This record gives sequence, C-alpha cells and structure tokens, in this order.
Amino acid sequence: MPRLDIVVDVPLTGGCGCGAVRFEVSQPFLSAAYCHCTRCQRRSGSAAAATARAEAGSVTVVAGQDELRGWLPPGGREKVFCVQCGSALFSQEPGSGDPTGVRLGAVDGDPGIRPDSHQFVAYAACWEALPDDGLPRYDEMRPGYTQGR
Repeated sequence: MPRLDIVVDVPLTGGCGCGAVRFEVSQPFLSAAYCHCTRCQRRSGSAAAATARAEAGSVTVVAGQDELRGWLPPGGREKVFCVQCGSALFSQEPGSGDPTGVRLGAVDGDPGIRPDSHQFVAYAACWEALPDDGLPRYDEMRPGYTQGR
C-alpha cells in the first residue's frame, strides 16, 4: 500500500543540500519505489535510490532553476541535479523539462507515500543485502513504470 492514511498538505516542498534549489509539488505523489540499478547506485552513492512518481506538470522549481543541470544516460531518463552541491533531485523524460521523478530524500518532511517495491534487483549492490521488508522485488523495471505509475 503506497499511500498512507494521512492528510498530506500540498504543495509539498523540497530542495537541494545547499539550499540553492527549491521546489514545490502541487499534487500527492502517484507511487514510489526503490531502484537498485547501477545508474542509481553510482548517482546516489548508495545501494538504492528512493524515488516518487509525480503527476506530469505538478513539480515547479521555485528557486534556483539556473543551478539545475541534467545528465542523460543512453536509454534512460534524464537525471537532474544541483550544480552547486551535486544533490540528485529529479528525473524526467529526455528533453521534456517536466520532472516526474522526485528523489524522496529531497522532500521536506513526510511525502505522504512510501516505496512499495524494489526494481532492478538483478543489479543490486553485492555489499548490501536487500532488506527483508515484504515489498515485491523485480529483477528489471517494475510493472507500471513506463506508464507513469
């Protein structure tokens, strides 16, 4: 169950580590998951990245737009980060300029959702065991990901 029985005040807010970039999310998140792909491992410096899926058009950068840069890996979504501190903030379809993936660690307070699965576990880091948390595990992309869920 990804959504919690709590009231989430919108807009949700968040930002980067140095404070140069601030953003708002005008709608509750649609879903959230842990990604264990090697890109997320290298991008985050950890075993997995926790990311929420946002409604298209619901994420607005309210400060620091000029501090954002993107990295477009072959065959993947564009990864958006703060050029000042390196904080990973968003992912988006290449060239769209519309972030629909929001890194949960960049959100202020409770995002009102919890990751409900682990994806790309076939590439999980060998140095950290997958948690025994009862969440579904998918060797590759989780169902619904390409449909924006």
